[in-house]
Amino acid sequence: MSKRLSILAVLVMALVLTACKTPKEAAEDTQHTQEAEVTAQATEEVKQEVEQPDEEICSYFTGLPCTVEQQQHRPLAVMLNNIKEGCPQSGTAQASIIYECPVEGRITRLMGIFEDYEHVEKIGSIRSCRDYFVFFANEYDCIYCHFGQATPYVGDYLNSDGVDNISGAVSGIERPATNTFYRVTERKAPHNVYIDPEGLLTDIEKFGYRTTIREGYTPKFTYIKDGEDPYKDDSAANVLYPGGKETGKANGFSTVQSRFEYNAEDGKYYRFQYGDKHIDELTGEQLAFDNVVFQYCHGEVRDEHDYLAFGCHGDNGYKVQVFTKGKMKEGTWVRNEDTVPASYIDADGNPIPLTPGKTWVCVIWNDFADDVVIE
Repeated sequence: MSKRLSILAVLVMALVLTACKTPKEAAEDTQHTQEAEVTAQATEEVKQEVEQPDEEICSYFTGLPCTVEQQQHRPLAVMLNNIKEGCPQSGTAQASIIYECPVEGRITRLMGIFEDYEHVEKIGSIRSCRDYFVFFANEYDCIYCHFGQATPYVGDYLNSDGVDNISGAVSGIERPATNTFYRVTERKAPHNVYIDPEGLLTDIEKFGYRTTIREGYTPKFTYIKDGEDPYKDDSAANVLYPGGKETGKANGFSTVQSRFEYNAEDGKYYRFQYGDKHIDELTGEQLAFDNVVFQYCHGEVRDEHDYLAFGCHGDNGYKVQVFTKGKMKEGTWVRNEDTVPASYIDADGNPIPLTPGKTWVCVIWNDFADDVVIE
């Protein structure tokens, strides 16, 4: 029998069998066919869900991939000495964000935002608080850590329920942290105070401070997504001088000779100060950041001791410059609530995105805006 005749015979037999089935049997076959089609469709949908996983979990503070637990972990803000006698600092390379602000004496002080602070071997040296640093720390829902403070201007705030405060046992602090700090012998006071991570955790538990990010927290930064290049038409910015190239100016950054140089090979801005590389004492390596921000603020002198104040809130049209990948995007910043971070907005009203990674923020006293040099 030919192949064609064989196929024809099979078809005829199938028709005969179908015709011989009772109506009940035919209905059952139809039902089975429909159930098989539904099962196949459901299987395909499950397969597609497996092939298309949920959106990647990323840090609020770097935009880098992390676990849910890491994303929800509340960060620590730490006041860091930046006078020459207190350098190099320890632990700065592990900070996700660093703020640099002018203080009295027209130098700068640093504040590091640490996500995984429990595993940093040594953080310091630790210095005293100014109120504007606390306001900036609140943008990130931080536990706030310092040793000393300008009591007339920030004492009441630190002792209030508005700040989860970790402070040394100094005058003006009603509830000191007795386990967090220790002094080293290789440096002279007041440049020798450091954080003991185990003692810090003991004090956080003792005070009952929350260790997860606040419910409903609004992240400060937005980040560039893969394949996007929102800076392609913006100006080049390879060397940044927040206080200018000359020393001796009154803007704070000039005295410490703050400078950032862009390295196109790894896409990072490398930090210099006091005429040399700015290094982490623990690693011996130069600090490098994926983004640098110049946030311009109203500033004023408070008293004869040269204590300063900076406007950390408002919608006053103050300038912001965001530097990433060797480019600069300009805009303005706005912040209307103490617990909501400032937004960086471009000329079209859109958020200015950052490259995922670490960020350094320089708070520029607007009266000295003309001192800034960008090359």
